[in-house]
Amino acid sequence: MNIKFYLIIFYCFFSSVILSQVISINPYLQNASSNSMIIMWELSEYTDSYIEWGETQYLDNITYASNEITNYPAVLFKAELNNLNSSTKYYYRVFYNNTSTDIFSFKTPSIKSEEKSINLVAMSDMQANNNTPNKFSEIVNDGIIRYVDSVYDGDICENLHMILIPGDLVVTGTDYFQWRDDFFAQSEPIFSSVPFYPVLGNHEYNADFYFQFFDLPHNGTDGYEEHWWYKDNSNVRIIGLNSNSEYQIQEQLHWLDSILILTSMDTNIDFVFAQLHHPHRSELWTPGNTDFTGDVISLLENFSTNSGKPSIHFYGHTHGYSRGQSRDHNHLMVNVATAGGYIDYWGEYPQEDYEEYSISQDEWGYVFVEVKAGDDPYFVLKRFSVGDDLVSKNNSLEDSIVIRLNNLSPSIPEPIYPLFNDTVDSDCFELKSSEFYDEDGDLHGSTHWQISDDCNDFSDNVFDSWKQYENWYFDENTQLNDDLTDEMVYVLNADSDYCWRVRYRDRSLSWSEWSSPIYFHTDSSDDKSFKLLPNPLSESAILKLPFSNNSDVKVVVYSIDGAILQYHHDFSNSVFKFNRNGLSEGIYIMRIIVDGIEEGLLKFGIIDY
Repeated sequence: MNIKFYLIIFYCFFSSVILSQVISINPYLQNASSNSMIIMWELSEYTDSYIEWGETQYLDNITYASNEITNYPAVLFKAELNNLNSSTKYYYRVFYNNTSTDIFSFKTPSIKSEEKSINLVAMSDMQANNNTPNKFSEIVNDGIIRYVDSVYDGDICENLHMILIPGDLVVTGTDYFQWRDDFFAQSEPIFSSVPFYPVLGNHEYNADFYFQFFDLPHNGTDGYEEHWWYKDNSNVRIIGLNSNSEYQIQEQLHWLDSILILTSMDTNIDFVFAQLHHPHRSELWTPGNTDFTGDVISLLENFSTNSGKPSIHFYGHTHGYSRGQSRDHNHLMVNVATAGGYIDYWGEYPQEDYEEYSISQDEWGYVFVEVKAGDDPYFVLKRFSVGDDLVSKNNSLEDSIVIRLNNLSPSIPEPIYPLFNDTVDSDCFELKSSEFYDEDGDLHGSTHWQISDDCNDFSDNVFDSWKQYENWYFDENTQLNDDLTDEMVYVLNADSDYCWRVRYRDRSLSWSEWSSPIYFHTDSSDDKSFKLLPNPLSESAILKLPFSNNSDVKVVVYSIDGAILQYHHDFSNSVFKFNRNGLSEGIYIMRIIVDGIEEGLLKFGIIDY
């Protein structure tokens, strides 16, 4: 009886020990190469654990793992599988305590010279928010996995080759349970099959957990291992950077510059995708703007122009999507947030409409990039949205752009008006150029207009305007109905000589050459009467105020029956941009008062197109 009793007690105790040793973080993939893969996982307590793996589900290989304590008694394991074949699918599982996980699969990257096409995802700021704490899981399962399964055949490891995460993986990097429950638990279905590469955001707090959980390339500056690094996959070089304040140092910029020089000489690399956390310019949240990122952009811009290889920098920090492009370089700037964190909504924070950005959206989502290798390399960048707190979207495609390495430039536009020696109204006239044409079929992306008082020098222009085919700001496309072949010019000096020129850009970011400069003249009218141009107007017009800036100027708008509708004052210069601001179609009166004396009275019309 006593022997049986002790056997039962021993069995119960032994069983409880075994049961307590469970997978606390499912296996995930790191730092893949064409002949190796790193697999990491965590157990709630220490026990022997290893990887069974193979090219079939028979799993005829075993690799033992190193280990370290993360949050006692939890233990993190790392196994490195070597001597693998490139572009090959492998199966694996974690074995521990006479039990094992499910069987997972991964695919090794190709050798660069094989020129295989790849797909990648970029997303950031998936730190959990209290209102929708499982949003990251929704993006992984209902977003990424569902999209890949709907478009491609086979397992996800065969169709998605890497994931980039530019920072803020958790709310507090020193909180172990946020890593385990918010980040890893919500990403289990994908990180076990697709290697991912994060960089540090401000919310990681440079915590030890970050450097324990991730195994990133050790090819950055000595002493700053895993703070900045690079990784090649097919014809793309991925560069990871650290934009946190204490690492905004010249050592990092010097390292980046040296890597870009080497990349320009590497004939197997066609594109560079960099990632860092902080924006240079953020439309949805300007307090997040960071000068250091501007320094990074300058290096990437110069690299792309000098090498001919297009580049991107992915970022986050601001919780929304933005996509812009450098005016004079083949460089994209893409905010890939937010994959879980609170959204930065329009009207909630200081915001600004920057000319380089084509679209900004206050929504959750991710970016999917298809990269084609071979003789005609290109990539397609797509933004998918799952909506916001009020409106749910089902993997909605919100934005896309195609960038080609070998992109033909558009035809040089021909000036139509003014032509040589034409005389134009000094107060207001319209530049006009020919229709857009692109030999390889790209659509019109943007137009750049310049006016100079020296036909041989356009470095110091009296007029410079860059307009893109779309500008989604505050949920409105402010460039709607602009065909990019004409541009209004207001208030040049009277009786003066100028030259103008124009160039066109296609939507794959190639510019035409500039048109030849065209000389023209402004009229010598001494008419100082007030002019509202254009009149009638549809949305806005320009009023020139011919008096000094220190005058006390007021502009009052009346209905035709004398009711005051608008009142304007405190002008900073002599050009006033008048906006209809809800005024309906009809006839109105504008009264201009200077130092208490009425100086002008004009009638104008508003029309709806």
